[in-house]
Amino acid sequence: MAPQSPQHIAGNGPLIWLALGTFAVGTESFMIAGLLPGMAADLAVSVATAGQLVTVFALAYALSSPILTALTSYVSRRTLLIVAMGAFALANVAAWSAQDYWQLMTARVLLAFAAGLYVPGANALASAVVAPERRGTAIAIVNGGLSLAIAFGVPLGAMIGDGMGWRITFGAVAALSALATAGLAFGLPRGIGAGLATATLKERVQTAAQPAILLTLMATTLWAMASYTTYTYLALFVASATTLHGAQIGYILFAWGVSAALGLAISGKAIDRHGPRAVILPALTAAAISFALLSASAHLLPRSWEIVPVVVAVIAWGIAHWAYYPAQQTTLVGLAGVKSAPVVLSLNASFMYLGFSLGAGLGSLTITCSGVADLGYVSALSMLAALALTMANGRRALNSKLNPA
Repeated sequence: MAPQSPQHIAGNGPLIWLALGTFAVGTESFMIAGLLPGMAADLAVSVATAGQLVTVFALAYALSSPILTALTSYVSRRTLLIVAMGAFALANVAAWSAQDYWQLMTARVLLAFAAGLYVPGANALASAVVAPERRGTAIAIVNGGLSLAIAFGVPLGAMIGDGMGWRITFGAVAALSALATAGLAFGLPRGIGAGLATATLKERVQTAAQPAILLTLMATTLWAMASYTTYTYLALFVASATTLHGAQIGYILFAWGVSAALGLAISGKAIDRHGPRAVILPALTAAAISFALLSASAHLLPRSWEIVPVVVAVIAWGIAHWAYYPAQQTTLVGLAGVKSAPVVLSLNASFMYLGFSLGAGLGSLTITCSGVADLGYVSALSMLAALALTMANGRRALNSKLNPA
């Protein structure tokens, strides 16, 4: 066996600390959906207004991540990750101690800046510091922190928030982030990732400007917008459409999280066997049907019967939503090429958070103008738009192959 490069790590210890950071980021990013009703009441604002905390966070992440990543390209990756996670911990403290809506909004923006620096940096470092044959495993470990956050961190945060108040959840994530910061400081070897290149803003724009890639990224935005239209206000929807209340709503979030983990697991094997498109099209279709079922049952069934279709729809949605994401990433890597993979995957994350922001805003508009029961219908229309764009993009690519210029 050839000797391992001195820049490559042999064990998974550093990767575990990177994953703890993504777990903290994922928990904070997604847990707020289960906390919105309590936060709105405590801050004396409407739930729709509280939902703008999600809108602004996602928009700040989408816009700041590529810019801050490019501007900090001269900083050691190890130092940058430690500083970013430390800043994330402090911003959670600021959210915990916020005295009004606008202080909390400011804290959420700071959280987005720190998260937008950390997550792409952690993925890039993980892929660069292991031998090529371990690269997939390394990235899976780091992103596993996000999967665990969705499956367990989010519903746990909702239950804690219901029982002890929403501020406690931010305090808990602050403590978790502080632990991750210490782990990164002591667990990442000095000099790790030295010389790791970071794409410039110009290179990112040039990649995104390629028509096939841009249309695919736009499909990511529509997919994310569809899900966050409903997900942001899922706790409110469940409380209004079913007999569940309080901590019981955490069980619905838990079902969504476990389904998400299942979707990720199914997706990887299906992509390897059948290709990404064979996963993307059924996932978008299933998600659209699930959203339509949510609203249809809310309008047609009494609250005592609604729990069954809600659980079925949430599980199907969770599986479909997170089965789509790895398949979309695989598609983009195929379009951009392996060398440009870090750039195009970072762009995909930004377009996804842009969709989250638009979805949270669209959900707020839907609640204000129509009603919470219609959230699923609006999400279904957005998901069908993502499906139509994906199919059109596929036909465009096929025509390009059949009729090269």
